Amino acid sequence: MQEALLILLFISFLVTMVSTTPSELGISLPGCPNKCGNVSIPYPFGIGASCAATNLNTYFALTCNNSFQPPRPMFGVSPRDVEVIDISLEHGEARVYGAVSYSCFTSNTTSYNYTTGFRLDTTPFIVSTRNHFTVIGCNTLWLIGGTMDNSSDLHVAGCYSYCEGINSTSDGAPCTGTGCCETTVSPNLTDFLAIITMNESSVWNFNPCSYAMLVEAGWYSFRSHDLIGDHGFINDRAPRGVPVVNDWAIRNSSCPKDGAKAPKDYACVSSNSYCVNASNGPGYLCKCSIGYEGNPYLLKGCQDIDECELRKQDVRYKKLYPCENGRCRNTPGGYICKCRIGTRSDGTNSGCRPVLSKAEQAVIGLSASAVLVISLTCLLVMKLQQSKHRKEKDEYFKQNGGLRLYDEMRSRQVDTVLILSENEIKKATDNFSEDNVLGCGGHGMVYRGTLDDNKEVAIKKSKLKDDDSREEFVNEIIILSQINHRNIVRLLGCCLEVDVPMLVYEYISNGTLFEFLHVNQSRSPIPLDLRLKIATQSAEALAYIHSATSRTILHGDVKSLNILLDEEYNAKVSDFGASALKSMDKNDFIMLIQGTLGYIDPESFVSHHLSDKSDVYSFGVVLLELMTRKKALYIDASNEKRALSHTFIQMFHQKELRDILDSEIVYDETMIVVQKLAEIVMHCLSTKGDERPTMKEVAERLQMLRRLEMQQVTKTPPIQAHHYYEEQSVYVPSDETEYQSMETTKLELEVDIVR
Repeated sequence: MQEALLILLFISFLVTMVSTTPSELGISLPGCPNKCGNVSIPYPFGIGASCAATNLNTYFALTCNNSFQPPRPMFGVSPRDVEVIDISLEHGEARVYGAVSYSCFTSNTTSYNYTTGFRLDTTPFIVSTRNHFTVIGCNTLWLIGGTMDNSSDLHVAGCYSYCEGINSTSDGAPCTGTGCCETTVSPNLTDFLAIITMNESSVWNFNPCSYAMLVEAGWYSFRSHDLIGDHGFINDRAPRGVPVVNDWAIRNSSCPKDGAKAPKDYACVSSNSYCVNASNGPGYLCKCSIGYEGNPYLLKGCQDIDECELRKQDVRYKKLYPCENGRCRNTPGGYICKCRIGTRSDGTNSGCRPVLSKAEQAVIGLSASAVLVISLTCLLVMKLQQSKHRKEKDEYFKQNGGLRLYDEMRSRQVDTVLILSENEIKKATDNFSEDNVLGCGGHGMVYRGTLDDNKEVAIKKSKLKDDDSREEFVNEIIILSQINHRNIVRLLGCCLEVDVPMLVYEYISNGTLFEFLHVNQSRSPIPLDLRLKIATQSAEALAYIHSATSRTILHGDVKSLNILLDEEYNAKVSDFGASALKSMDKNDFIMLIQGTLGYIDPESFVSHHLSDKSDVYSFGVVLLELMTRKKALYIDASNEKRALSHTFIQMFHQKELRDILDSEIVYDETMIVVQKLAEIVMHCLSTKGDERPTMKEVAERLQMLRRLEMQQVTKTPPIQAHHYYEEQSVYVPSDETEYQSMETTKLELEVDIVR
């Protein structure tokens, strides 16, 4: 019974308002109640087993508790019910009231109420990432742990709240540690455990209790009164619990493939509906087609929207469905705006405007002959210009290897490369508007764009103009388009009918690692585990292109500006600007490193030659940025420009490592991890390329460090990570004079380029 209750405590959904029409559409099975109190209950949910899709999952059945006014919908069996706040069909989300765990010290006694665990693997629910794990109290540490999507992968997160400086914290302040703290939860969480590992609230007379809760992100804001009194927070702010969020779907199944027969228990039974695979965990959801709304899980549940009638009833719909000065006629899944006599289309297909006045018609009539001649002349000139422009595009397409690209695509059966026209690129970027510029580097301009299918992309205008390298450019498109790694920005296509070829990549929304570390200094501190996550994912991506593809690909421009972060702060390596292994003369090399100051290894300065070990050296500098939050070339306390790699080598030899590290990661519990990370950096920064590790070795060591760091946080017995590092022969330059000489030469060249 307790396990069933705990399952229900974490069944939760984020409310999402579904677009509705003034007409009352049925959302429940015929003969079943649409609501319980003020809460709508849409099918496949229902009040009682006979009104719910229990053939898909028994947890779709709810009860309606009429002992309250208004009545309240519940998951479970009374008296241990969980109250439902709301349910959404469109996004497969809703919310319920969840319990709050607490630990109290009262009169030398301690009372507890723990959330001991739950399992969701037999339910249609998965804990949503819209929740935060939040802790309230003084000098208290709670841990949250669980497994994800029925796997053995363990998710552990902690939250520590302290009260030093509490007097300076105002009500409404974010939960960053003073009085309260919060942390995110992993996606696809199906098993859960919350425990308290430290509670010193007893030494704070005004704060006898600490609280921990899984709660909808943004619901809780700090209030000093929450720390006062026995169970004060629960009694004052959460008497019915706190809102908890979760996702639901039709689990243990997926959308039928095109042409495949739907299974007997297929849930998308309404005409004018379609199936989409769930974004969180396995399963699928049903949605009404565009121009229809209602309940796609019911027969005839998706009804046509009468856009014309909506325009009459509410002025807001006139902007949503425009038809000015015309006659609106509803059609299945849409509407038509037909212009009245005396009006004409305004060019938008959804509006009309009056024709010219009589005076204007007279002027036009008198000038008709002249206008006709001019129009025909202009039309002829335009045709000639279009023909010339078309020939130029065809010539550029051939020069840029377009015909060879088509031959390669047919011979290799490649279907992942989009060949876009210049007009499609201009439309996507609003004619290369400055508002869409994402960046400007040594290899070209990058624009944000939106394709016709509403997919957001990043479009790069390359500076390639060497005719000898156009055949190699085609090969690079074929190779890069077949790279499929979760931590590499994917190449989607190209445009070849212009003077300079353009490449189309997937768009990554959360900016660069450089901005995350150095520009947004006012943001919250960056924990060590997040830094290790970004480092490991970046190393795995570089190791993949070095050794896991059919042809070795060098990046050649590894730096924090070329590592992008998505919304979940996953690393995405981008911009293979110098991905070809080649020698360069001095001028070409200087042009390359102008955007890579502080990252080029000493050997490359001498040989003007890039190799896979050049990427390793540059990645070592990126690791230093993650450890220190200093730029590759930074200004020190004496206002002098210094190379971060050179300074780090000196301080490592002088055993002054703590002085250069970011203070956010310098604490005794993790210094063993930081020390091992510093040794990896020293190995990457070896003056000789042969003495540097491969990117695969670096990635493996970083993976071990992540596990070691998790052990330090959770204080579990050490695993084989210690033995792994004891057995590694980490290279530390013994002749610092030789290294300093080469680094000084490199720094002088970098400073000279800056000038």
